[in-house]
Amino acid sequence: MRIREQALGKRNIVGAKVEQRRKEIGMKQKELLEQLQQNGVDLNASGLSKMEGQIRSVLDYELVALAKVLNVSVLWLLGIEE
Repeated sequence: MRIREQALGKRNIVGAKVEQRRKEIGMKQKELLEQLQQNGVDLNASGLSKMEGQIRSVLDYELVALAKVLNVSVLWLLGIEE
C-alpha cells in the first residue's frame, strides 16, 4: 500500500469518508473503480486518489454512485449523519 505523498486538500469533505468506508469493507481502489464504472461513473485511478485526498471535487452523480457502491447514505458521505 502506498502512502499519500501529497497533503490533504480542501476541495471536498467526501473523500476522507470514501477512503474510510472503502478500507472498512476491505475494498481496493481498483475494485471501487470497477463498481463505479458499472454504475455509470468513468473515473480513473488518479481521479479517485485525488478525490480521496480531497484535492479533486466530487460531482453530484459521483456522490450518488459512491453511496450506492459503498452501501452508505449520501448524508453520511457528506458528514451530516453518523
